[in-house]
Amino acid sequence: MSKLTGLLEAVTRLDAVWASADDATGLTREQLIAVEATIGVVQRQLDAAHVDVAARISHESRAELGSGSLAKEHGFRSAAKLIAATTGVSSGDASRLVKVGEATAPRTDLLGGRLPARYEVLRAALATGVIGVPAEALIVALLDRCRVVAGVERIAEAEALLTERAVGLGLDELRRLITRAEAWLDPDGVEPKEEEKRAKRSLTIFERDGMVHLNAVLDAETAAPVVTAIRGFVSAAFAARKDAPDPGAADADRRTVSMIQADALAVFCAHVLGCESRVPLAGATIVVRVTLDNLQSGTGSATIDGLDQPVSAGAARRMAAGGGVIPWVMGGRSEILDWGREKRLFTRPQRLALVERDGGCAMCGLPPEMTKAHHIRWWQRDHGPTDLTNGVLLCETCHHRIHDNGWDIHIDGTGTTARVWFTPPRYIDPARTPRLGGRARFDIAA
Repeated sequence: MSKLTGLLEAVTRLDAVWASADDATGLTREQLIAVEATIGVVQRQLDAAHVDVAARISHESRAELGSGSLAKEHGFRSAAKLIAATTGVSSGDASRLVKVGEATAPRTDLLGGRLPARYEVLRAALATGVIGVPAEALIVALLDRCRVVAGVERIAEAEALLTERAVGLGLDELRRLITRAEAWLDPDGVEPKEEEKRAKRSLTIFERDGMVHLNAVLDAETAAPVVTAIRGFVSAAFAARKDAPDPGAADADRRTVSMIQADALAVFCAHVLGCESRVPLAGATIVVRVTLDNLQSGTGSATIDGLDQPVSAGAARRMAAGGGVIPWVMGGRSEILDWGREKRLFTRPQRLALVERDGGCAMCGLPPEMTKAHHIRWWQRDHGPTDLTNGVLLCETCHHRIHDNGWDIHIDGTGTTARVWFTPPRYIDPARTPRLGGRARFDIAA
């Protein structure tokens, strides 16, 4: 099937879905979701055709053609400028079209023989419309960046894995996956980049218009205690607000998140100056996760719960030597974590094990300190046990979403290698296809 045929079929499906209404206000909820999904298919099919055209325009505008360049004949400095002007996109978007097109277009050898594309798996995914150009541009940039150091076989493995994982992910989630994938492809590159970023850390303080302005730029190692403590303070503030006897009272806490974060900084600094009272952090703890091999050898990378940027094994060692940090060494021994029904609340070791498995809210990805451990089979209604096979980390919003809208949760496997699956109700997905949740969505197997 040609790209044009696929695009026409997608447009026909869109027209059929939208045929019953003049505009979006006349669509039912089910039709809105159907139209949105079909628009995505149309956009990705259009992307597939566009990148091939962009790659060819780039080829016909290569520098060695001089004044005979296609772009120059039409009065443009480059292929990207021509594409931007004719389609109304930015130069950056046009450049991404060109780069993805060049990376996924068939090639020829010196004798004119046909060669496969540099990234055949990405080409196939684009042709079938399962992922679009913005996602492919992120993956191509990573694979090109790590191609020399990782080697052909590892790059091919990463291409297949990232293409599969990118389906159904938003760009923000994909960027998080890309960050982890880079540490996997180039583990020795984490520490030099880390040193470069650490050298750029700064905190500036100045006064203007009667206010004090703080502007912080922090590397992951420096930011970990700051982010964890402030998020914990915010969670504690919202928990206190929820438990207030009269939330509508005149003196009720109506601070925004930004206000609470500013107050947190003030409270922490006052605490350091006085050290006379404990600061509420809602159980927030810095957890640095590292494999036993990496910890012993001092090579490779580690991750910090709540932050996407990996750190070197050396940084993990330094952080573990400090106070208030729990090193989670995977592959080592740990205490017994399953407590059955003897306890109503999940213990601290159990919560840490859930953090290791879920990475935060298992459904939406909020960091661990903004979540609570919940029973999958309810404690009171279903007599569910308080153990890891019946526990899941959820933020308050996702907790209500699960219970109010008929989602099911299933834990596949046991221990910290288990996976969390969310099954939508039939009115969302008639096939009720399970969706992977937790940390497994973003982990890259070494």
